[in-house]
Amino acid sequence: MPIYEYRCEECGEKFEKLVASFRLAAEADCPKCGSTKVKKIISSFSARGSSASKSSYSSCAPSSGGG
Repeated sequence: MPIYEYRCEECGEKFEKLVASFRLAAEADCPKCGSTKVKKIISSFSARGSSASKSSYSSCAPSSGGG
């Protein structure tokens, strides 16, 4: 199920909602003031990186030094 982000046009509150379908994504109420005047916003996402080298990650592939 996707998570959508919204901003309330009445009070400015930003909130997220986990929805089961695209149709339900349009039915959001502000949890702070209860307004139905909310706007779906483009959400940004982040991926956590690591300073560790790629060789530290495990793999299902056989190693090249094997035997």
